[in-house]
Amino acid sequence: MGVEQPTGSQQQPQAQLPTVTKVEVKNFRLLHDVSVNFEQDVTVCVGRNNTGKTSLAEVLSKFLRSGEISLRVEDFSADSYVEFANAYRKFSSGDEAAAREILPEISVKVFLAYDSENYEYGNLGPIIVDLDPECAQAIVAIRYALKPGAMKEFFRDAPATITEEWGESLLLSLIGPRIPHLYERTAIAIDPTDAGNFRHISMNEVMKAIKVDFVKAQRGLDDEKERPKDQIGKILESLFMVAAKADDGSILKDFANSAETALEEIVAKLNDHLQNMYSKMAPTISDFGYPGLGNRNFSTRTTLDSKRLLSNFTSIKYPGSTGVELPESYSGLGSRNLLMILLTLFSYYREHSAQVNRSCVHLVFIEEPEAHLHPQMQEMFIHQLGVFKKKFPIVDGGDGRWNAQFLVTTHSAHIANRAGFSAIRYFRLCEGYDYREATSSSVLNLAEAPGIDKDFLHKYLTLTRADLFFADKAILIEGTTERIFIPAAIAELDENQRNRKGSSLSRQYVSIMEVGGAYTHIFYPFIDFLGLQTLVITDMDSARPGSSKQLEACCVQEGTATTNEGIKKWFGENDMSPSDLLKKAADYLPVSGMRGLAYQIPESLEGPCGRTFEDAFILANPTLFGLSGEHGEDFLEAELKARELAKKYKKSDFALEFAIEQQNWKIPRYIKRGLDWLLVQMPPGEIDEESQGDDESPGGQVAVR
Repeated sequence: MGVEQPTGSQQQPQAQLPTVTKVEVKNFRLLHDVSVNFEQDVTVCVGRNNTGKTSLAEVLSKFLRSGEISLRVEDFSADSYVEFANAYRKFSSGDEAAAREILPEISVKVFLAYDSENYEYGNLGPIIVDLDPECAQAIVAIRYALKPGAMKEFFRDAPATITEEWGESLLLSLIGPRIPHLYERTAIAIDPTDAGNFRHISMNEVMKAIKVDFVKAQRGLDDEKERPKDQIGKILESLFMVAAKADDGSILKDFANSAETALEEIVAKLNDHLQNMYSKMAPTISDFGYPGLGNRNFSTRTTLDSKRLLSNFTSIKYPGSTGVELPESYSGLGSRNLLMILLTLFSYYREHSAQVNRSCVHLVFIEEPEAHLHPQMQEMFIHQLGVFKKKFPIVDGGDGRWNAQFLVTTHSAHIANRAGFSAIRYFRLCEGYDYREATSSSVLNLAEAPGIDKDFLHKYLTLTRADLFFADKAILIEGTTERIFIPAAIAELDENQRNRKGSSLSRQYVSIMEVGGAYTHIFYPFIDFLGLQTLVITDMDSARPGSSKQLEACCVQEGTATTNEGIKKWFGENDMSPSDLLKKAADYLPVSGMRGLAYQIPESLEGPCGRTFEDAFILANPTLFGLSGEHGEDFLEAELKARELAKKYKKSDFALEFAIEQQNWKIPRYIKRGLDWLLVQMPPGEIDEESQGDDESPGGQVAVR
């Protein structure tokens, strides 16, 4: 009796393919000791410049690819430099074993997950060490460490002890040139259930399990003089070359075979034609005594190699008008860049799928895909990236799966916000004793951020295109008025700073983001998690009980409470009067960690105080509005006049008039104090602006969202 085969919904589900779940890197440049969790499809690395994003892709590319690697002392993290000296001290004292124990090495540990029940291990087999049937994890550790028995040669010619005259820097200059020759890369497979159980494996076995490819940011599309022509055509060539060598039955393989057959037919016809031409030329040639040597004649043969033909003559043309074809270089950089990335990814897929003994995991790094892409194209690209690995096998005419994982490094707020919190890895320079000398980074998983409303923030950041992930500093504001006025206030403050030869906010990457008074407090834990110096500019929003006992807006002098949730959450108190708030901000700007809070305060130590930005601006510039500025004892009357004047303006009109049309106004004291505070807060790794000379600011780096 035959066995009934499962059909339709009864079919067994496909086994889960292996994936990289986590990577740990030690001692590589800024990545002194980091752990990065990988998503199954797309992981997006964001952060300010020089925080280690590209270093992650580089170290995995170097450590997981074939061939010898040669790293230098500069590739080691700065935090590990002192360990070279400590190791030498142990070595010079005669304890070579202890010296080797602490001698710095660069290491990468890759954690993989696989289906222990359904998946045939294949190339993953050599790196699976455990015998636990319930275990579904494999660990590979690759080390770049000193070769066995090379310690004496490594520290050769160094003095017996490190003294003040012969210090650590001299030791590094001595041993640095020896690192490429005396260090080597080795790999081991580690038992996830017992770290003491491991097995040495070859790099070939590692590369059979994990394939790595890299799409670099500089793709040679925008420099007509420096780049080779027809970059996209070159990618198509590689696709055909891979197809010609493939062992599978894909569409491209069939096409390559068809091209070869077509060329053979062309060659046969061309040979007949050339031989006929020779027959007519031969009598003339014989008059010169050719061929001689026994009167042997010659025949013509033409050989066309399909691979060389594709290599030399493949080009891309675009249809123009009236039948005119335009060359590849005439297409826009954005379209060419996107097509270049897609074809490169497809070529990586083809090269991977064409292998009979293909790797289990395929890591593809894409560096800054936003180059030349407009915002909508950036969003569409990152949205579709995870779909590509499903579509490519379909386009290729097969039923297989492409087990690709994409790691994208970007400086685009559009890509970061569209990717979603779960896929974001934020690279942040670690804070040290001296904030100007941050030497390592930490990698934060936004999905693990405590205390934040992930759904709200993801939607908000997507709608506002916030670039908080890439800023040095941030300013959170309430609404349209501040969004227009704050950049003008920064420009005014910077002009005064330059006149005093001081530093300026325009030389720093400051993101100004409109968050609304009702939502400001939701951003507090998110800002703290990012470790971003942030100024929150908000309104005091003084209020008092009305006729219905509900709080209604009033002047500061009359107020008994504030309706501003951001202020109440800041201080952790629900019942706060304006007088309490004035006391808390009397001498200093309220600060919590890396956040500063600026709300209205009197322009002098004692005087009227505005409730909103417009009130405060009028009180700071009374002569612009026909006020005397002499308030005497009647602060309430001055506040009432300011409120009445503010009501005559629409908020946007008010900001436009005094930020653009009117000049020679004074920044309200609460805003100026906040900007002064933000100016002196230096992000980790920044250099003091005053040490950069007195050059003019290059137009400013203030981004308004």
